[in-house]
Amino acid sequence: MGFLKGVALLAGLAAANGASAQDAKVTRLVPGSDFHGVHGLRFSPKGELYAGSVAGQSLYSVDLATGKAKVLVGPPQGMADDMAFGPGDQVVWTAISDNIVYSRRGDGPVEVLEKDLVSINSITFSRDGKRLFAAQVFGGDALWELDPAGKAPRRMIREGMGGFNSFAAGPDGWLYGPLWFKGQVVKINPDTGDMVVVADGLDTPAAAKFDSKDNLYAIDTHLGELIRIDIRTGAKTKVAQLSTALDNFAIDAKDQIVVSNMADNGLQIVDPATGAVRQVMKGALAFPADIAVASDGGKESLFVADVFSYRGVDGQSGAVRDIARVHTKGSKLEYPTGVSVGAERVVLASAPTGAVLVYDRRTGEALSVLHGFKSPSDALELADGSILVAELASGDLVKAKGDQRTTLAGGLAAPASLALGPDGGVYVAEVAGGRITRVDLATGAKTVVAKDLSLPKAVALEPDGRLAVLEVGAKRVVSIDPKTGAVKVVAKDLPLGLVTKPFPLAGGIAVGPSGAIYVTSDIENAIYKIQAR
Repeated sequence: MGFLKGVALLAGLAAANGASAQDAKVTRLVPGSDFHGVHGLRFSPKGELYAGSVAGQSLYSVDLATGKAKVLVGPPQGMADDMAFGPGDQVVWTAISDNIVYSRRGDGPVEVLEKDLVSINSITFSRDGKRLFAAQVFGGDALWELDPAGKAPRRMIREGMGGFNSFAAGPDGWLYGPLWFKGQVVKINPDTGDMVVVADGLDTPAAAKFDSKDNLYAIDTHLGELIRIDIRTGAKTKVAQLSTALDNFAIDAKDQIVVSNMADNGLQIVDPATGAVRQVMKGALAFPADIAVASDGGKESLFVADVFSYRGVDGQSGAVRDIARVHTKGSKLEYPTGVSVGAERVVLASAPTGAVLVYDRRTGEALSVLHGFKSPSDALELADGSILVAELASGDLVKAKGDQRTTLAGGLAAPASLALGPDGGVYVAEVAGGRITRVDLATGAKTVVAKDLSLPKAVALEPDGRLAVLEVGAKRVVSIDPKTGAVKVVAKDLPLGLVTKPFPLAGGIAVGPSGAIYVTSDIENAIYKIQAR
């Protein structure tokens, strides 16, 4: 992927990168990376490594020698949580959020193999390639046999296992895999559904695979461990200590193990004989969905909802630091997609899990977690200590204080972002409605400030009272006068719009006291800084 370098060198870069702006200087503060969260991994029969991204809705091939990834199938059909290879150059993969199993043979078209399997997650072929198995995890809990041709009806093998995540066919014909919610590795007979515990006492096992000698390995995502398991005795041996938020792994023909890490947006190669670890790919960010900014002593600090992590960024140097990660022992973080910052606290929203989380701004301690919201896209703390939540699914703004929930305003068209105004109102980016609306915090009355915008994903307040808006459909940042609705283009031809249907999944904007505008790029996983010339 090419990266927008900024208009400080516009004459040399506009032709190459399509970068342009109005009276502004655009620079890349945090570099990008190839994946958008990386999950399932599998080597093809030809030795090519495939990798999948759910949030990025893409299926990749990876060159481990160069550390470069190439998109094989893009959004939306490329969504892949796990994948497997069968005879006839067939590859199948699971689109967990869309409840679909896809199939492709060679360079042929992508086809729907199965649909309406809620939260379909893990998938593998039998060793002879004649049978195909897949399991639902998180939104469902069942193991199925599927017809690789997509003609015969699916057959349930067993349900209620406890989260049979990425699994593999064993030498005895049984299916070996982890139970995410029970801390076990088990084997299941695909004909009878019988289940036997192979190993116990793990924290949160995410995947299990065999090497060429039929040694069984597993990863523990909460502890960041790669483990070898004796399938006869259940004895466990830690092979390597890795970072937390592991997702999956694959083993090549030489028995090297490649492990994916969703929070690092990266891949590591482990030598199972020595435990030596080599980083092949890693991103500064995973998938920056939203951004907020605060200033202490004139220094601007960014807070990033990075989907698989919550991170801080130095607004001057671009240095990135971890604050919290998903799937880490002791962490309360749940796939953050929205963020706001106040004097003392940071509020994160998780549209995938319906949660709103409050963190101490300075210590990074999780203070509280609220559940039960309908796809909360953004949330912020009000002066009375209540939390105002924008719900994508309902179109409501909901005030939450303790166990009390009240609807401040409804009928909004996919409210994606909130910006607190100085006049007792909050500005809402209605991404599906193409408008910015002001909602009175006392009465809930709505007033349209600007309309006919192209997928306005995010809004932020500028120091002079104008509104900075990230217009994803037009790939630009505009500044809007809230009194007149007049629109001024600040920067255009930005790398935005990886996923836009039904509306953008990611893309945030924040404005510091200095007037600097910070923007997240969903295409590049980068952060850009826009300053007046």
